[in-house]
Amino acid sequence: LKEAGFVELDLVSHSGNCGDGEFIHSLNMTDIYTGWVETRAVMGKGQTGVVAAIEQMRQSLPFPLRGIDSDNGSEFINYHLKRYCSRHRIQFTRGRPYKKDDNAHIEQKNWTHVRKIFGYLRFDSAAVLEKMNDLYSGDLRVYQNLFQPSTKLLRKTRVGSRLRRVYELPRTPLERARDCSQTDSAKLAQLNQTFQQQDPFELSRSIDRKLETIFGSANIRWSPRPGEAQQ
Repeated sequence: LKEAGFVELDLVSHSGNCGDGEFIHSLNMTDIYTGWVETRAVMGKGQTGVVAAIEQMRQSLPFPLRGIDSDNGSEFINYHLKRYCSRHRIQFTRGRPYKKDDNAHIEQKNWTHVRKIFGYLRFDSAAVLEKMNDLYSGDLRVYQNLFQPSTKLLRKTRVGSRLRRVYELPRTPLERARDCSQTDSAKLAQLNQTFQQQDPFELSRSIDRKLETIFGSANIRWSPRPGEAQQ
């Protein structure tokens, strides 16, 4: 795929040790070609809230949203999202049941861009929801897309019994977006200006400060103890 705007979607739960009641999920979106990531926190898995978050992320993308690929969860497979995609002329596909490799791009980002940052604590308050969305739409979005490079697999060749993988040089999502004809020129200019003005080290320190505040608001009663193994 050589075009931007085709994304994979998934939800990451922040339920801690207990799946009862209502708690926050991170709705994660990644563009397959550029690696661009947008994330929003939503309370519960309600269809209306999920579609509203997708619309926020669509507005934030530096290129048009042209296709969505999700798993088979009811938060995605419903008429709310179908109507939304039809209204905005967005292609809507889904992976096969129990085949996580069908959504390999977002599964990787679920770990690197959500779980490694927020861990397995339980977040279930409106105050935390607001703080998480401030981080997701602000400092974290800038840091991950403008300053964190990643590699992409170019090709695989078999040499005897071994499989040889060749990767491109590491590039940030912003660098890949600059090369896409689909990228909005006004948004790209604004992103380039942000890149020139931001200090990634200060940005990292700001993210850490905001995370400490969020961790302090976790529901400790239903959060794993330090060092407790996760499944």
